[in-house]
This record gives sequence, structure tokens and C-alpha cells, in this order.
Amino acid sequence: MPLGTAIHNIEITLGKGGQLARAAGAVAELIAKEDRSATLRLPSGEFRLISENCSATIGQVGNITANNRSFGKAGAKRWLGKRSEVRGVAMNPVDHPHGGGEGRTPIGRKKPVTPWGYSALGKKSRKRNRYSDASILRRRE
Repeated sequence: MPLGTAIHNIEITLGKGGQLARAAGAVAELIAKEDRSATLRLPSGEFRLISENCSATIGQVGNITANNRSFGKAGAKRWLGKRSEVRGVAMNPVDHPHGGGEGRTPIGRKKPVTPWGYSALGKKSRKRNRYSDASILRRRE
């Protein structure tokens, strides 16, 4: 495959099936080939090393305008299985850390948290020293 080729549906592990660049309109670019590995620029902007033997599909994923769709009414989202999102402050304290209080009360904490108590804004959730760190040449910005 020549350098600069647009590809999608890329395997990370040989024989596992495509895992990268599968969303509507997604495309990754083959940047370099060295030894038995290839360097890709992923849609997120991340540069990643992948085995040269891993399979991929040439071209870009179709349905590029999927994000431009206007749903028109709440029910159209429901047909896709999406349900409305209830705010934590509207719940009881047994259901969410932001819940409870008399009337309209603030969160009552230094920072907003998830229903399970983890920080909700800005905290990096990726584990340190993960096995795949070696294959990531440049993280996404």
C-alpha cells in the first residue's frame, strides 16, 4: 500500500477485526512504513504504530453528512435508543453526589463529579503505563 493512502476499519491486533476509524466519514492516513510496522495518522490526530500485517479497508467511511442530520423532535432520538439525560442536581442524594438539598441548591462540592463520585471535568482517565503506550507515537491534542 503506498504512503499517503486513506484507509479505515483498521485492525490493532492481527486477526481481531477492525477497531480504528469506523465512524461515519472517518479516515486515517498511512504516513510511514518501517520494519514490520506502519505509522498511521488517526482521525483524532493521534499518530500510532500498527503491525504491517493488520488488515484495513482502502478509502473513507461513507455517510459523511451523518452529523448534519436534524432530528426534528425528541422522539426521533428515542427511536435510536437514546434517552433524556437527567441532571444530578435534580436527583436525590441516594442517586447522585450532586443530589438533595432544599430548593435550588448548588453542587456543594469543589468540582462536579460523576454518579459514582469520579471527577467529571478535565481529569485524565487513561491508566499510566498501559501496554499500548509504546505504540502511540504522539497523543491527540
